[in-house]
Amino acid sequence: MFIINDYPLAVFFCFITMLCWGSWANTQKLAEGNWRFELFYWDYVLGIVLLSLVFGLTLGSIGEGGRSFLDDLSQAAPSSYWSALAGGAVFNLANILIVAAISLSGMAVAFPVGIGLALVLGVMINFISEQKGDPVLLFIGVALVTVAIILDALAYKKNSRDQAKNVSKGLKLALIGGVLMSFFYFLVQQSMSLNFQLPEVGKFTPYSAVFVFSLGILLSNFIFNTVLMKKPVDGTPLTYGDYFSGSFKVHLVGILGGAIWCIGMAFSIIASEQAGPAISYGLGQGATMVAAFWGVFVWKEFKGATTRTQNMLRSMFACFIIGIIIIIYAGL
Repeated sequence: MFIINDYPLAVFFCFITMLCWGSWANTQKLAEGNWRFELFYWDYVLGIVLLSLVFGLTLGSIGEGGRSFLDDLSQAAPSSYWSALAGGAVFNLANILIVAAISLSGMAVAFPVGIGLALVLGVMINFISEQKGDPVLLFIGVALVTVAIILDALAYKKNSRDQAKNVSKGLKLALIGGVLMSFFYFLVQQSMSLNFQLPEVGKFTPYSAVFVFSLGILLSNFIFNTVLMKKPVDGTPLTYGDYFSGSFKVHLVGILGGAIWCIGMAFSIIASEQAGPAISYGLGQGATMVAAFWGVFVWKEFKGATTRTQNMLRSMFACFIIGIIIIIYAGL
């Protein structure tokens, strides 16, 4: 299978993760209109599963290092399967809860609470699991990225004309979603050997771990997203018939969104041997700022914003860039 053998390439893969995790939501914007998020989400999950399988049968099956994809799946212990599947289910529930929190209380409340909490707790959990990198530099970098996320939320709040519908309920959902989101990467890592060249018997290597993780998302989606369709946070209830009424084009856009996210997840896991799980996860969760780049420079969401809001955006990007540089140096 394809394996990364040096830290600089691992950091590059983490940047690709950041770009992918911060960019997939653009496909949701393309599918907006009469196509609800709950329906889009089915295709998004399908895209994750399909691309994880493609990765396994290609990059996961070439070269002489490690174990091939199918051999890896056949030798893994039940505990590894359960851990990767649980990681997928936890990620899926966290993702849905944070989206619901945004719908209820707005971006300004849900993002700093949900994603900020997931970033800080996730880095701590993954660092404790595999202590790789300078802890002082790592947490200084994470703190700056967290400040950038908060500034992003404040800028959004000042620029938005929408009033939060239910801040209290949204805040609770964001807290639960953020805590859950901080654990999914750890669960996937627990199913893996962190020696990809000579992997531990019974453990997964990156490509099989990501595939089983994606199956956890798919299986749990029949519970979590079905409940969301029946009792939506906003709008009328939906049926499976509504999903099948969508056009080929709108389904394809959702699958593309899932594929983009899966590239990020796969690259992060592939990089984790050299970079360490904490740095891989921390750099990946900087995706919030990539999403902010899209919002500011492509979708022009802050067009005509006040000088104060524009200063917040400049400070946000400065904190983000400095924080990312410090996180990278933490692994040297």
